[in-house]
Amino acid sequence: MCVKLNYLMFDDLGVKVPKVSSLSQGKHNSTGNLSSDLRTWLSGVLANTDTCMDGFEDTGGNVKDVIYDGIKEATLLLKKLVNQVGSNSFIMDEVPALVEPLLQSKTMPVDAVVAADGSGNFTTVMDAVNAAPEYSMRRFVIHIKKGLYTENVEIKKKKWNIMMIGEGLDDTVISGNLSRTKNLTTYRTATFAVNGRGFIATDISFRNTAGPERNQSVALRSDSDLSVFLRCGIFGYQDSLYAHSLRQFYRECKISGTVDFIFGHASAVFQNCTILVKKGIDKQKNTITAQGETLPYGSSGFSIQFCNISADHDLLPSVNTTSTYLGRPWKNYSRAVFMQSYISEVLSPEGWLEWEGSLYLDTLYFGEYKNYGPGARVDNRVKWPGYHVIKDSSQAYNFTVANLLLGDLWLPSTGVTYTPGFGN
Repeated sequence: MCVKLNYLMFDDLGVKVPKVSSLSQGKHNSTGNLSSDLRTWLSGVLANTDTCMDGFEDTGGNVKDVIYDGIKEATLLLKKLVNQVGSNSFIMDEVPALVEPLLQSKTMPVDAVVAADGSGNFTTVMDAVNAAPEYSMRRFVIHIKKGLYTENVEIKKKKWNIMMIGEGLDDTVISGNLSRTKNLTTYRTATFAVNGRGFIATDISFRNTAGPERNQSVALRSDSDLSVFLRCGIFGYQDSLYAHSLRQFYRECKISGTVDFIFGHASAVFQNCTILVKKGIDKQKNTITAQGETLPYGSSGFSIQFCNISADHDLLPSVNTTSTYLGRPWKNYSRAVFMQSYISEVLSPEGWLEWEGSLYLDTLYFGEYKNYGPGARVDNRVKWPGYHVIKDSSQAYNFTVANLLLGDLWLPSTGVTYTPGFGN
């Protein structure tokens, strides 16, 4: 796994960073905010090194120490670079049009059709992905017809601007059942994994059917910068959605799971999504988020806005005897905010769960802002130094699409509907 992550790291540094001078000519897939792009890409490299280390958690002997020593100096250098990059340096006077806004087009040009019954160009999703060009600055549109596609799909780093259109999250389903074992890391269990930049998926479900007893089992993993998931289903149990790194936007999606089922190092905003907590194994505590920021000055985080947080049908009979929390701190500077969302009685009064004792409780940033519903009362919430009942809109603004993702610079080109701030 570390070999693959090293490749992704070299790609991030070798392809993106040296070519920042070409951004002003519109030759690169970026937002146009040089500082933000650099910080994001460098943070993505750090996320890869951290994931490499996580893969050695169960390794005995001194293997982990040897690997750690090998990347420690590079990691320290990268952290210094991230810290030195400012936050507001623009090199463009206009919002860049990365690609045509196909989601708003009346006619949708399709480059490939996937159909399980053989009526398209391909019968598997992976074959259609392999047919897509590399480093494309135009959308390569793949229509996936109704059907169950039992396969593990990976979109490589060089496959830019792929767009997948299904026929509904209940009708177009990509399914797998890999789970973490001694020889298979969580990162590699994903049913659907995307690394290429500018990915868009709409009206598709990604499922991992391994079940609650098999621990970490990822349905969707995204390392795609400037990616969009619209009306998608992401279904699993533990670790359903691995928002691994870079900038991601989820709109009107349905996401279900048990433990840490929205986790990763990414900057990700979830708007108008339905988040369903499922029944896990007996006496298991459910946690929705586990965000992985490792830097005190890092810019990543999760924002859950205008969403519905409720119990899935299988949890309803035992909702009052099952502990469910908004999140827990996976890494030392974990950041997650729930705002303007409906929270049902599924949530335990404490709201948040520690990872291990008092670990990270003074360095994390967890917040709640203007939520409503029976689970939204904050009277009995945790009293950690890093937990905040946000009352000042200027603090909540840090977790809006406009700020966390710089969405106004790139989401219009995708055609997806989004709310940049707090709405009406």
